[in-house]
This record gives sequence, structure tokens and C-alpha cells, in this order.
Amino acid sequence: MIPAFVPLKGAPWDVLPPGVHPATLAEVAATFATNATRRPLYEGLLLAATALRAAGCGKLYLDGSYVTAKPVPGDYDGCWDPAGMNRAKLDPVFLDFSNKRQAMKNKFGGEFFPSSAPNTPTQTFLDFFQIEKFTGQPKGILLIVLTADPALLGRA
Repeated sequence: MIPAFVPLKGAPWDVLPPGVHPATLAEVAATFATNATRRPLYEGLLLAATALRAAGCGKLYLDGSYVTAKPVPGDYDGCWDPAGMNRAKLDPVFLDFSNKRQAMKNKFGGEFFPSSAPNTPTQTFLDFFQIEKFTGQPKGILLIVLTADPALLGRA
């Protein structure tokens, strides 16, 4: 279950409480795909989740203004767990970081990074995503277990 948003002093929108919160894609849709801007972003997320699962990815972490109270987010951010993946089956767009990740944005509506990749020399993307960018304070993100998500069963 996705927890309720909490205010964070100095942040422009309420955020998820600190921590990694398990969620299904159906819960993400019910909570966040709530208007004409958010619904297409969810469809892109579903497409990306399907592609990652096909490559053997087990976990996807969801972040960005999409998982805040911002009414009209521009996109979402995600990071995927590379453990156990078959890189030969990974859509090459997930590794195309050129042009500010425009190929990912065009295909999926959001940006993706390997969760264990360094954002800085001392911080992985998984850790970076748990920091609110305006305040530097901890905030929450969502964990979607791709191998067990009912929305992905039977999708190729």
C-alpha cells in the first residue's frame, strides 16, 4: 500500500514519507495516474516495466515529481536493479544517456538509471532518489517487484 504524502518544510509539494515503499503497478495507477498528464506517464512506465522484466529485472524503483503531490509532473524517474539481468535482452534505450536521456523520455516518458550506478563517487542512484532535491532531506520512493507484479503477468 502506498503511504499518504507528508509535508516537507521547504519542498514545493508533499512527498512520500522516508523509506522504500513496496507498491504494485495497479496501486501506482490508482494513486498517480489521475489526470490527463499523469495517465500517459503511467502507460510509459508500464511499457518500461514490461521491457525491464523481459530482460530479467526483478526490481524497479520509482521516483520523481510523479510520486509527489505535484498536480502536473513533467515526467518520472526510475532506477532498475541490474542483479540477475540478461543484458543481451535489455532494450538499448535503457543504456542511452546521451542528449539528457531524451531517447528514454521519448519512448517511456521518464528516465531510468541502474540502481547501483554511481550518481556521485559516494552515492548510488538508489540513494540519490531518496533525497528531496530542493531541501536535501530524506523522502520516500516506491519499489515495484517486477517478477511478481500482477499487471505484468502475460505481458511480453
